[in-house]
Amino acid sequence: MRVLLVFLLFCVYALFARWYYVCEIRHLCGGTPAAQEDTRLKTLRLLEADTAILEGYDQFALDSTRISPRLNANNDDFLDTLAAHLKQFPKKNLTITGAWHEGERGKEAGFYENRGVARADVVRKLLIRRGIAENRISLDHVKNEDSLLREPLAFEVYALTATPAEFEKVQFSFTNMTFSDANFEFGSDVFRPGDAFVLYADSVKTYLDITLNSKLTIVGHTDNVGSDKFNDNLGLRRAESARQYFRNLGVKADIRVKSEGKRRPVATNETDEGRQKNRRVNFLIE
Repeated sequence: MRVLLVFLLFCVYALFARWYYVCEIRHLCGGTPAAQEDTRLKTLRLLEADTAILEGYDQFALDSTRISPRLNANNDDFLDTLAAHLKQFPKKNLTITGAWHEGERGKEAGFYENRGVARADVVRKLLIRRGIAENRISLDHVKNEDSLLREPLAFEVYALTATPAEFEKVQFSFTNMTFSDANFEFGSDVFRPGDAFVLYADSVKTYLDITLNSKLTIVGHTDNVGSDKFNDNLGLRRAESARQYFRNLGVKADIRVKSEGKRRPVATNETDEGRQKNRRVNFLIE
């Protein structure tokens, strides 16, 4: 019975993935779209530190009501070339940064807390289809003052080294998901899950219920305001609150909690935006 349920869930996922690719990425559903101006900036680059490895490509274009970009032949060429570069240099990984603007605050973005991460994930899926492993692609987001989002995505490769990077890379995948302190009041461990987390948690519960011997680890992180002791304690209390949410959902699987405090920032602590990114809770499924 359990095998049948797993198979049925896989079929549902496959149908959804097919619809998402055809309708959301290629925009081939709902008849022929009305003709629209498709003027794009030719400023898309692939960076490695301060060096442009690829440049002069068309920016991805967005329709006002969609998360997914409209692709043209130049965009496909960029993705093909980027995938080839990553295959040629297996010791390099990639970060895709998706932009969002204030008018999109609070709007649906699937499992993700904002549309910037959701947009970056759409393109990550396109690179996975080109043979790049998901764990080689991390995601980031940035709030953009341009409400037209004429430069919605940025790409940067980085070399893997033995020395830890200044900032932690964030995966934003089903088995390695991150949510910010938007689910907590400032300095508080009271968990108030938003819509994105509720959707994610329900899916995690289903997965853990049907996958034997799986476990969940919840890691709390903070910014650098306050002492090490305070932040270690706050990170752990937030992880504990998130664990209790899963227990209240009825999850029986092993759930471990830990805190990294302020030791593993994902962004600078010199700005409000950076500190907000650092105040986060990470969910790892093994």
